[in-house]
Amino acid sequence: MRCLGAGPGRPPEHFSTKRRQVRVAKMRHNKELEHLPAERAVARVEKVPQGATPKPPSVSTRSDRARAPAELEPATFAELAGFAEDDHADAFRAFRRSCAVIVAQRPPLRAATPPSVGLLSVCRRALDLGDLDAPAARRFFEASFRPRRIVSRPPQSTERGFLTGYYEPMVDGSPTRTEAFSAPVLAWPRGHDRHESGLPDRAAIEALVRSGRLEPIVWLRDPVEVYFVQVQGSARVRLPDGTTLRLVYAGRNGHPYTSIGRILVETGVIAEAHMSLARLKAWLRDHGQAPGEAGAALMQRNASYVFFRAVPELDPTDGPIGGQGIGLTPLRSIAIDRTLYPYGLPFFVSAVLPWRGADAIPFRRLMIAQDTGSAILGPARADIFFGSGDDAGARAGDIRHAGDLVVLWPEEEGPDP
Repeated sequence: MRCLGAGPGRPPEHFSTKRRQVRVAKMRHNKELEHLPAERAVARVEKVPQGATPKPPSVSTRSDRARAPAELEPATFAELAGFAEDDHADAFRAFRRSCAVIVAQRPPLRAATPPSVGLLSVCRRALDLGDLDAPAARRFFEASFRPRRIVSRPPQSTERGFLTGYYEPMVDGSPTRTEAFSAPVLAWPRGHDRHESGLPDRAAIEALVRSGRLEPIVWLRDPVEVYFVQVQGSARVRLPDGTTLRLVYAGRNGHPYTSIGRILVETGVIAEAHMSLARLKAWLRDHGQAPGEAGAALMQRNASYVFFRAVPELDPTDGPIGGQGIGLTPLRSIAIDRTLYPYGLPFFVSAVLPWRGADAIPFRRLMIAQDTGSAILGPARADIFFGSGDDAGARAGDIRHAGDLVVLWPEEEGPDP
């Protein structure tokens, strides 16, 4: 795992304001399907083969992706259009939630680059200050951080970043298998260390379920429902008795993620311009989910498999638990490449997105890195958390846009990150 922080008080080594180019993971998340959400813990927009099951071409996975250079360029807060108009008090509340975990040194749900000494120091000050109003919160961010634009360099086709959206699905389910709910959501296998490798791929895990060797924690409508809950990495499940079960990411099998949506696009089954989350789900259901059928075979092309745990104690008003191990805040939390950035780092994201409705309008918000995903790769790559439910899902699924990302480095870490 590469660390951005180069050590106590030292700037990160992976970027430079003096044209010191650095090799970092090439963003490929929704680049695989630059129009669907990304995998929350697994993947995102997907595209798949149609008709019979034609043998699709090989699709690259995380392990064989190219690397691309990126640089940080100095900026000022005055240069960030829209920064002054943001709700800094709202961003500060989200930031303090991250700080509480950082200062307490609580291990994250998904390991990431450790916070630097500078970020730890800023977090301590934030916790000491308590709640701040908007003007005071703005002064805090401007005094504590220095903005640096993240600029991709060749062979990237653009200097801008790439943005997608994700959400927490709300689905119906049952604690026992029934005719209406027959697709299992699995807990982490008992007796298996989460840090070990060696878990089988998706197809083998599904075979073990059919043999009765793995126990589900809840049952959903069909395998497609389960697959996309895995893509998002969390869910709220409405049970027949009226209660709600919260599913939280518990781990994955360690196999590389393959975008099934990309397969459908690359084989010409669905035109890229027509690909959507709804279209992909419909294709899978139309082509069968029983063993050997085309829909099931396509999903098994993605060997990555996500496990969950049930968390009944979560407050209904809290967001899903992200990679940092805290509840996410709609339109304040983002997922980032955890091998490059620590959780809790603020980013200012600027783009024109359909984030409030069908029309694309300016999105200029201070965001906090609180989550990650297998498909979120590269320095200029961010996945925006939109909230819970169908409306959030509809908006998140429309985000696959270029955008500008500015990372806020702790002021005390020196003039040249």
